[in-house]
Amino acid sequence: MDSTLVNWEALDRLILDFAKSENLIDDSASTSTISFPSSSPSSFSSSYQSRFIIRQIRRFLESGDIDSTLHLLRSHAPFILDDRRLLFRLQKQKFMELLRRGTDEARDSAIECIRTALAPCALDAYPEAYEEFKHILLAFIYDKDDQNSPVAKAWSERRRFEIAGLMSSVLRAHLQAYDPVFSMTLRYLISIHKGFCIHQGVSSPISDLTERLLLEERDPPAVPQESFYEAPPFDEVDIQALAHAVELTRQGAIDSLRFAKGDLFQAFQNELCRMKVDVSMLDELVREYCVYRGIVDSGLALPSVPGLKTLAEPLKVGQSEPGCCSSRNYSFEGDNTNNKHSDGENSVSNAHMNVSPEDSVDVNSIQGTDVELRYACESTSYHEDCSTSGSHQAGISKVLQRNRNYTIGERSKRKRWRGRQDEEDYKQDLNATATSTNLSRDKQQGFEKHPSADINARDDKNEVVLGMKELVGRGMAAEVVEEVTALDPNFFMQNHVLLFQLKQVEFLKLVSSGDHTSALRVASSHLGPIASRDPSLLKPLKETLLALLRPNEDALGKGLPLHALSTSLQVAIGQKLGIEEPQLMKLMRATLHTHNEWFKLQMCKDRFESLLRVDCLKDVNTPLISACSMSKSNADSCTHGSSQVTISSSTRVSEEGSSPAQESSRDVCDENAILKVMEFLALPRADAIHLLAQYNGNAETVIQQIFA
Repeated sequence: MDSTLVNWEALDRLILDFAKSENLIDDSASTSTISFPSSSPSSFSSSYQSRFIIRQIRRFLESGDIDSTLHLLRSHAPFILDDRRLLFRLQKQKFMELLRRGTDEARDSAIECIRTALAPCALDAYPEAYEEFKHILLAFIYDKDDQNSPVAKAWSERRRFEIAGLMSSVLRAHLQAYDPVFSMTLRYLISIHKGFCIHQGVSSPISDLTERLLLEERDPPAVPQESFYEAPPFDEVDIQALAHAVELTRQGAIDSLRFAKGDLFQAFQNELCRMKVDVSMLDELVREYCVYRGIVDSGLALPSVPGLKTLAEPLKVGQSEPGCCSSRNYSFEGDNTNNKHSDGENSVSNAHMNVSPEDSVDVNSIQGTDVELRYACESTSYHEDCSTSGSHQAGISKVLQRNRNYTIGERSKRKRWRGRQDEEDYKQDLNATATSTNLSRDKQQGFEKHPSADINARDDKNEVVLGMKELVGRGMAAEVVEEVTALDPNFFMQNHVLLFQLKQVEFLKLVSSGDHTSALRVASSHLGPIASRDPSLLKPLKETLLALLRPNEDALGKGLPLHALSTSLQVAIGQKLGIEEPQLMKLMRATLHTHNEWFKLQMCKDRFESLLRVDCLKDVNTPLISACSMSKSNADSCTHGSSQVTISSSTRVSEEGSSPAQESSRDVCDENAILKVMEFLALPRADAIHLLAQYNGNAETVIQQIFA
């Protein structure tokens, strides 16, 4: 599949909102001061509290505890018990659960339940209720293990899950307790992705994720009350939009709209939340992404110590040699990592760790380094002056050391990942889906072999990448180029587009400061030569030079989205260091691509993309750096799902692009004719349009030809 540009900053916001809404993170204190918020639902937001209660009710019903369910409903949702249809189903299930116990006392309680609750409720619940009541009495004489009995289905424990799903659907709608937007967006995009792959007969590159994350089973739909059956007819456009968006029959879409009292978007949310996801797997995907992006602390580094000024300490500590160009040097050679501290400020850090500047502490050696990192200057020993020579070294270089106070400050602002530890009952869900949380079994086995070494190595390398990402975000392009070159002198030879983009930032920063002489020097020394080797960069070069005509404007702030460039660099450097891209990034890139392609086939705009922020995820607004600047090698790597996130000059990655044949087909067809063919022939929109195009847009002719 082709690469799809993603606004990762928009995804960051969605992810952060999701984590906060689900109480997965603790941002009440920095990572150095760990505090646990109250586990009482009353301390959470009202939306979270409602979802928490719904989950409790679901668990009680799935375990057959009807009395606890009724107690919760009376306390938090008494309106449910006013619906005689739902009350009858609950009482019927209570009767079966009492009989299931098999004791004489339970049988007497079942008889009492029939007399006082079930029989009176059956009289006016719904027309078929009394027949169901008489039928359920057969459970007195047929054993629960008799699979051929007339009440075998009533005995089945699957009934618990059906009623639990139904109650969840009803409560969600009445309490407006919808899942966070990101959770619904992911369900929607995966659903479209699966449908697109089936329709086009192509295999999904992320099927291992989508199949485990989005489950096939859905909660039962909430049934509208009888008074809604006489609701005025709904707009056929709404019916078809809902039916095709969430894979409903036409009648199912009508019922869903009736339950939502004609509110299309509420009906859409109701249907999305019926789709089941593996919650523990989703949480793990989100956690992995948050650590990679620096939203939450990995929790793998040593705890913060007051006065500690260095970025990471799980290496050798000692005093650096005089004249070294970096106050701290690392060597990634084989399985060992060494580092040296300069005296002065860092000696204070050692004092807090009970380590003198003369001592060296061997904590953990680095295992499994996939990529050998080199400084630009070569040396036979790390004790030598690296201003004139260097060795194969990696870690925190001089740029990050100069800015380490800022970097430490940024790290202290990261959230702490809590998980769902506030819900003790949720443990059974985690145990039930434990196997699905092993997102990479081979990687996990590797951690078991060398847990501390591998984790520390990965954490240190991720801190290096996050440090560079922060520098790009601050517009420190020259420092980033120097830093990356120190890590790998050949990096920009293989990623010349990234070098061009960083030099664009440097140029615009100099223009904004009024230093036109230095800006032109950067353009002639770097931008010009790179563009001469890659003609696709000539257009963005010309656009960049236009900043000279607007000296009073903030060229850097208006011209470049630094967050997009920082992500591009993060992915590329991460690959070089052997840091695997989060699986959530691969999933979002692939599903947004198929969303584009699907609506090209449908020849219409997605009516729900704004509600789910899909439009924001595609909104890559980069006026000066062109997508055409992406080199062929980078484009090829994008195709395989672990690409650089290159930047586009278009204001929007449009999902409405279509071929001339598609445009002509759309012009021939009237919207009412399309809907009529879709309704009568139960066809997807694209197929209906193609049929209409063959018969000059006449819906009656199409229908006659099909039935002839």
